[in-house]
Amino acid sequence: MEGVPGVQRSKRRWPSVDTLTISLNTTLNTKKLVGEGIRAEARLKSQIRNHGRKIMDSNGSGRRRFLKQAAALAGVAAGTGAGVEWAARGQSAKSEASAKPEVQAKDAHDHRALSRRGARFSVDHITYYTPLQDYAGIITPASLHFVQYHASHFPDIDAQQHRLTIHGMVDRPLSFSMDDLKRLPSVSRIHFLECHANSSPQIHHAGNQNMGLPVQFIHGMTSCSEWTGVPLSVLLNEVGVKPEGTWLVSEGADPGKFSHTLPLAKAMEDVMVAYGQNGEPLRVEQGYPIRLLVPGWEAPFSVKYLRHIKVVDQPYHAWNEAMNHSIPRADLGGKARWYHFQFGPKSVITRPSAGLKIPGRGYVEITGLAWSGGGVVKKVDVSTDGGETWKEAKLQSPVVPRAHTRFTFDWTWDGEEAVIMSRCTDELGEVQPSRAELYRNWGIGEEEAKKPPSRAIHTNAMQPWKVARDGSVQNAMFS
Repeated sequence: MEGVPGVQRSKRRWPSVDTLTISLNTTLNTKKLVGEGIRAEARLKSQIRNHGRKIMDSNGSGRRRFLKQAAALAGVAAGTGAGVEWAARGQSAKSEASAKPEVQAKDAHDHRALSRRGARFSVDHITYYTPLQDYAGIITPASLHFVQYHASHFPDIDAQQHRLTIHGMVDRPLSFSMDDLKRLPSVSRIHFLECHANSSPQIHHAGNQNMGLPVQFIHGMTSCSEWTGVPLSVLLNEVGVKPEGTWLVSEGADPGKFSHTLPLAKAMEDVMVAYGQNGEPLRVEQGYPIRLLVPGWEAPFSVKYLRHIKVVDQPYHAWNEAMNHSIPRADLGGKARWYHFQFGPKSVITRPSAGLKIPGRGYVEITGLAWSGGGVVKKVDVSTDGGETWKEAKLQSPVVPRAHTRFTFDWTWDGEEAVIMSRCTDELGEVQPSRAELYRNWGIGEEEAKKPPSRAIHTNAMQPWKVARDGSVQNAMFS
């Protein structure tokens, strides 16, 4: 890599992001991908057979070891590591962790095996939910940061060998090592991340004991950390973006090569290539050794295990954007909107919330979190009568753009039934909607709203919690 820039901003004026009208000309070659997947599965099955013979030939007691290791390999081959493979890994990791109180230095950044409350595994996803009800302030402990990962096992990446290559419509394609990145000008900023599917109506009645309390599995796919890294604008200025370059395609080094497109205007504004979180290196489940951090926008933009950025002249049909993350909407005539960007104002009361209990009448501190992709949270109002009346809550410092903000509200509970909820207003003047208002915005009528909740993204409706006379709290969103 040549020359460390003195962090001079490019004089080029970047166009504003058009979030409504986007031309789409690229198609996904699924036939090629499926063919490669079938061949990879055949190779893995061959490895299973060979591996089994070696184990069985070694000694008479190898049968148990063969079954265990072959089951793990079979899980990977079939794409079902979240089942057999994860069960085997979880059991062995748990026993090893209890036997070894110290952590080996080479594994100090790897926390994937630690047990944590609030998890769900499926064939192609690993999900950890942040226990919003259990911590104070706005910084999520790194070990409790939510995880939404599109594969059945995390990658094992050697940071000394890992490189970030920026190419495409640039003057000087460059490949940056970790040492290169860490000697460039760095920044540290507090920002939230939120999965686009957080708070989806569909999740409200889908919880189980492994997923934690309702506020955790409904709203816990958001977390807030202090991120450290290199501004992406510095790297783009180094390579020299050509005038026709207007979009980026980012790719990770995970097994599925997760990819996502990003408008160049946003990239030059406040995006960073992060290598640190809360004062320590990124953890494996957070994208070690580097990830994109795109403040205020849905988390899929913040590609983990980042290894390629290609500068292009249009948005691409990355699979998760065009297929997995597109949902038909009534207000669009049954069509799906493929590109989603900034989050609207949002808040949730974390205590008291469903599954918790108020010990008795009298003073109760209501507390929760508010955030907005539009910038700073300006105000949070709290209602204790289901939205009939509102009073302003107190905001705790610090209050920073595109970050969680802690709010508190003093309440004297009289022992009667009550419905508590919060409402956020951001610096743009946008106000968090009720569920009825949000559904109207989406073109969902009253009759449709009475049906079982369906999958949705960018859900920022107010969350009501119902307090019963015995002090127990329940989810009142659909009651």
